[in-house]
Amino acid sequence: MDADELIALVGRGDQKAFEALYDQVSRPVFGLVLQVVRDASQAEEVAQEVLLDVWRLAPRFDPGRGSAMSWVLTLAHRRAVDRVRSARAAGEREQRDAERAAAPAFDQVAEAVEAGLERDWVRRCLDALTPVQRQSVTLAYYDGFTYREVAHRLDLPLGTVKTRMRDGLTRLRKCLGGAA
Repeated sequence: MDADELIALVGRGDQKAFEALYDQVSRPVFGLVLQVVRDASQAEEVAQEVLLDVWRLAPRFDPGRGSAMSWVLTLAHRRAVDRVRSARAAGEREQRDAERAAAPAFDQVAEAVEAGLERDWVRRCLDALTPVQRQSVTLAYYDGFTYREVAHRLDLPLGTVKTRMRDGLTRLRKCLGGAA
């Protein structure tokens, strides 16, 4: 029996006819699907889905619109294209999600910009100090030395370093608008 006769019987629920139709169309279906999806395991899955569709949709087959083989291969092609589109869309979604995850959040960008502006502001205010004030403040606050260690490094009396620090911090506070 040819595929057109078999599909009519399959449409009436004949399992033996489906087995015979399966034997005729399974290889062409797999081959077509494999050409579209280009992955053997995916092609097997899609071919199986197509053959289930053939069993389920056989009552809808209209011989006036074409041959049974054309109808089955059309189902196979559509299903394969759907699988490729679905996989591509999933890949694009994953790519977008990865890009979103890698891109810093707006708050992080804003914070980084703000921190950079604050650093520039502090540098300008440090530049406004006298060289001896700037040296004392830098050693204490940026290099982490105690006032006693700053005095030792600069070979100055501790009282002189404390005065320079107090005057330098007062000028910084004024420059920074009372924020320091």
